[in-house]
Amino acid sequence: MKKVHAEVLSMQVIPNVDAGLATKFNLKPYQRSLGLFTTTIDDVGYTAADQATKDSDVEVVYAKSFYAGSAHASGPLSGEFIGIIAGSSPDEVKSGLDSIRTTIENTAYFEAINDDENHALYAHTISSCGSYLAEVAGISPGQSLAYLIAPPIEAIVGLDAALKAADVSVCEFFAPPSETNFGGGLLTGSQSSCQAAADAFREAILNMAKRPLEY
Repeated sequence: MKKVHAEVLSMQVIPNVDAGLATKFNLKPYQRSLGLFTTTIDDVGYTAADQATKDSDVEVVYAKSFYAGSAHASGPLSGEFIGIIAGSSPDEVKSGLDSIRTTIENTAYFEAINDDENHALYAHTISSCGSYLAEVAGISPGQSLAYLIAPPIEAIVGLDAALKAADVSVCEFFAPPSETNFGGGLLTGSQSSCQAAADAFREAILNMAKRPLEY
């Protein structure tokens, strides 16, 4: 399937954050530096932010999707998602941002459904989740996740197939419509089970997209 990569639109470091702003982000006393980034695809941004918590000594302190997606962004640097990581020093958050860029450019991507880039799904297996997605999913860091996202009806059909195809359970259900009008979920199990679930999710959506009115 054709890969649909996100684009990093901006990355900034605040070396020594203002105390008032630190309070609003509920930063810990040692978290003095922030790394901020925006990207054109939100789920890739969440995945990349989680990876940064494994590669660097940072935590995700803010992560949010923008309503209606990057096609209706508030500005050229907004995209579809903003993420903020915090660390004890500028070097730590720069390391985290480097990790985020690497993930976005190489590892995490959507896939075009039947080669239509305007119709895409996210069937991404995370072999060992970091602290951020672990908290979102309500599991321990290090467990495997299948991160599954698609347009509304595709997401539900795909999730049903994924759950039936593998020994996985639903940690988090993103009921459609999300801020970007998609849906999906986070499933957990062994790494091989998460991969099988992601494969089943993808296959079910590809099949239904070819015959959307056949029931």
